[in-house]
Amino acid sequence: MALILILETATKNCSLALSENGKVLESVDFNNGNFSHSEKLHVFIEEICEKSGRKLQELKAVAISKGPGSYTGLRIGVSSAKGLCYGLNIPLISMETLEILSRTYYSENEIAQNDLIIPMIDARRMEVYTAIFDTQFNKIKETEALILQEDSFNKVLAENTCHFIGDGAEKSKVFYKSENAIFAPTVYPSAKAISQCVYEAYLDKQFEDTAYFEPYYLKDFVDGKK
Repeated sequence: MALILILETATKNCSLALSENGKVLESVDFNNGNFSHSEKLHVFIEEICEKSGRKLQELKAVAISKGPGSYTGLRIGVSSAKGLCYGLNIPLISMETLEILSRTYYSENEIAQNDLIIPMIDARRMEVYTAIFDTQFNKIKETEALILQEDSFNKVLAENTCHFIGDGAEKSKVFYKSENAIFAPTVYPSAKAISQCVYEAYLDKQFEDTAYFEPYYLKDFVDGKK
């Protein structure tokens, strides 16, 4: 039996899931509008273990959202995941945050087969971390840090219904007035949406090198403090 702990800390949503063979046993999604991962993450880990009647020593792997996203959030999540993997001598699995966000939205909404999902994570000002996925979660456009322009998505909007999702999608409303544009800026990536994917990665032994694994920051850190 593959008991796997999944951590998602790349956005303001502090999200955890404990899954067994791809089925979610317990999960938490906490978002108070602030980055409270340093205070809440380990408390939630203890809570979901207690509620499920499982112990950390039973874990077969830990899965982490690797980014892009919040520098601080990613560091906290990855540090916690690596610490657990070292302490328990179990493998580390990672998934890209934009795919997790897309799978979360897909699991909660009706989406036509030919629609496209455009996840967006706010990267300050008019910039977002984004990519384009089809409904099979194949990448139509690779992950990038994009400064939004009026013509950024003209081609795909002309041919497909596009779902702009995530906290970065609020900015895109200003530019994309097409009838093919659907906006869902209140969606955040959730750990429970990837329980089956993580289980399949575990079976395929798609593990990271725990010692050298680093978050996918995508761009250099810039301190916003004056």
